[in-house]
This record gives sequence, structure tokens and C-alpha cells, in this order.
Amino acid sequence: MSVKGRDLPEVGELVIATVTEVFDKGAYVSLDEYSDVSGYVPIGEVASTWVHNIRDYLKEGRKVVLKVIRVDKSKKYVDLSLRRVSDKEKKDKLLEWKRFNRGEKLLELLSKKAGVDLDYLKYEIAPKLVNAFGDVLGGFEEAARFGLAPIVNAGIPRDLAEFIVDLAKENIELKEVKVAAILQLTCEASDGIVRIIEALKAAKMKAESIGGVKCRIYSVGAPRYRIDISAREYKVAEEALKAAVDAALNVISSLGGSGSFKRV
Repeated sequence: MSVKGRDLPEVGELVIATVTEVFDKGAYVSLDEYSDVSGYVPIGEVASTWVHNIRDYLKEGRKVVLKVIRVDKSKKYVDLSLRRVSDKEKKDKLLEWKRFNRGEKLLELLSKKAGVDLDYLKYEIAPKLVNAFGDVLGGFEEAARFGLAPIVNAGIPRDLAEFIVDLAKENIELKEVKVAAILQLTCEASDGIVRIIEALKAAKMKAESIGGVKCRIYSVGAPRYRIDISAREYKVAEEALKAAVDAALNVISSLGGSGSFKRV
């Protein structure tokens, strides 16, 4: 069975392929995500400019990201393009493939640790994790962050969910994302510095009221103050930074001062 749950890819789909044979007029490949499906990259689909040597782009054994341009269902055969894949598409697809393979390894470890058949995990459990968290690795990451509840809520039997949490904590290293901004706060009142401190305290409190956020605020030369936010998800970090900046500006304004900010 294919990784995608389909026998063949669709036109326009990005695929991971391994180059099997290279000729002057094109190259044959096998599709890593589909069982027993091969394809061909014609020379005209290798690059947008004239190709002097096709092996500058495609070599036997190399894994490449390609775009499907035609599908022959009767022959289980596809025509593919290298030139139509943008740098961003390539980067995103390689990341998806890397995450898929990491998820597969974790399922193999789970099978051994829990004494559960690997096919059961791949065809019964994995789809539930993909549906709830985007991919299998996403499920393990969620387990490492939040424990049992989200895994059980995804429909995973509790006894197996406990093994997933244990395995996630042993194997998943959660990386924090960081965002920052520079605040410029001024207040000409006699106790202006006290009012600025109040604004900074409000900023820190507001940021850290968002779960899983760490906030550090420090002077980088008055009247400039840096806010460093770290969180496990970029969206959360951005939300916390905005909340901190808004709080500081609102408080300093209410206390008779003024402020501005810029991203760094």
C-alpha cells in the first residue's frame, strides 16, 4: 500500500522520487511514496534553461522533488517535472517527507515498546493522529507538550496513548521559537521612570498570561527596551509579542507618556 493511501499520484502533486536511470533525453525515477510506480522526467522538464548535461540536475540514486504533469492509470506510470517545482515547494515537500519518516520510526518503536502489531499502528492508529495533528510526528509532539489528554481525545485507546506519551517524552525534543521587538518609551513626568517600569511590568504580565510563553524585558539604552518572547509555536509567540507591545503602549499612554515599537 502507498504512503498516500492511493495507488497513483494526482496531476499537480509534488512527489519524492529516486532517480533510477539517466539518459541524454530524460531520466527514469521510482516514486518513494507509491508502491511499484515509476515515472519519467523528459529533458524539457528538467530545467527552464537549456540543459547541457542532464546529470548536472539528475543522477542515479539521488532523491528529488518532482511535480506530476501526466498520469497513465493503466500502466501505473507518470510523467514528471523538475523545472516546475519552486524552491519553496521543494523545501516544504522535503520537510514533509522528513517528518513522515520520523513518524514511521516512532511507530516502529511504539510497536516494540507496546507489543502491538506494526500494521495495526500504521493503518488504524496513524490515520487518527494525522487527522488530529497533521501527521504522525505531530501527534507525538503534542503528546510531549501536553501529555495524555490530546492523544485520548484523538480517539487513541488510553493504554496505547500512555505508551505514546512515554515514547514522546523519550524521543521528542521540543524546540522553542523566539520573536522580539524594541519598545521606545518616554515620559517627562517627575516620576517618569516609575511609570515606564509600570508599562514594562504590564507588558511582561500580559505576555506570560498566555500559556507556555516566556518573556524577558530589558533595557538596551534608555528609552529603548527589548522584549524577547519564546514559545513552542510561532503563532503563540507572535500573539504574546503583540499582547506585550499593546499592553506597554496602552499603559504608558494612560500614564501620560508615549511609546513606539519596531520588530527585530
